Amino acid sequence: MSILEVRGKRRSDRIMLTVRLRVLGRDAGGECFKEDGRTITLNRHGARIRTRGTLQVGQIVHIINQAGHSDADFRVVGPLSPISENEGEWGVECLQTDRNIWGIQFPLLPIGESAYSKGLLECRRCHSTAFLPLSAVEYEVLESAGILSKACEKCGSSNSPWGFAEKELELNGQPGDEHLFREAQALAQAANGTRDNRQHRRVAIQLPLLIRDFYGQFEISRTENVSKSGFCFLSEKTYYLGQGISVACPYNADGGNIEVPARFVRAQQLAGTNRNIYGVHYEPQGPAGKPIET
Repeated sequence: MSILEVRGKRRSDRIMLTVRLRVLGRDAGGECFKEDGRTITLNRHGARIRTRGTLQVGQIVHIINQAGHSDADFRVVGPLSPISENEGEWGVECLQTDRNIWGIQFPLLPIGESAYSKGLLECRRCHSTAFLPLSAVEYEVLESAGILSKACEKCGSSNSPWGFAEKELELNGQPGDEHLFREAQALAQAANGTRDNRQHRRVAIQLPLLIRDFYGQFEISRTENVSKSGFCFLSEKTYYLGQGISVACPYNADGGNIEVPARFVRAQQLAGTNRNIYGVHYEPQGPAGKPIET
């Protein structure tokens, strides 16, 4: 669980409703794009939308409600699911707070109540912590993707990766996971060239592995060890504590893989190398976390 102070209700109740959209903007190369999409959930000032093509965090897009023909500018807060077959789900917030493009009358907040919650967050680059305001959409992105882009005074960056405080994240792991992580570190540090893990106990096994993040990037690797609740692996890529991913383990290059949601719960650079060892914990699966077949 995250440390949250909820100050009043959010700006409006979240509603599950499909609204056909047209999304317009410019891509990273400056080229104009136009995509069809739809809402999954929405509120007075934001929505969870599904669209083809990859949006960028912080990007400004123009969204048109194709049913009501009303429109407004929105900011892309972040991804809400791993991108699959060039399609993804994104949290967006309306920049024109006086506009209601959904055509729905939302209840107003009582006078004096805040529209925001607050969360104890940690900058994953400099490890400074701050109690920061979170909108409804920002909170949803943080819960799903595990990382939220916000300014950090200490880093001097307007786009630093923030997540829930590390102390809280490590409480989410299973008691045996830390031992697996330390054991994987020792195995990896002692390895020279090709090794045969069959000499070690059963959980020290190398299985082919697919890691897919919420931004459309993926990596094929192998585990150092596994447990019922997760696994450890080595990578030269940078991942952050609390970051959400989807995983296929074992991975079959010929297809037919089932991807399941997971989250990084431990990370440490391997001494004397440019590689990091990561501990991954499988996420509980419910209606919003169904396995993906690839």
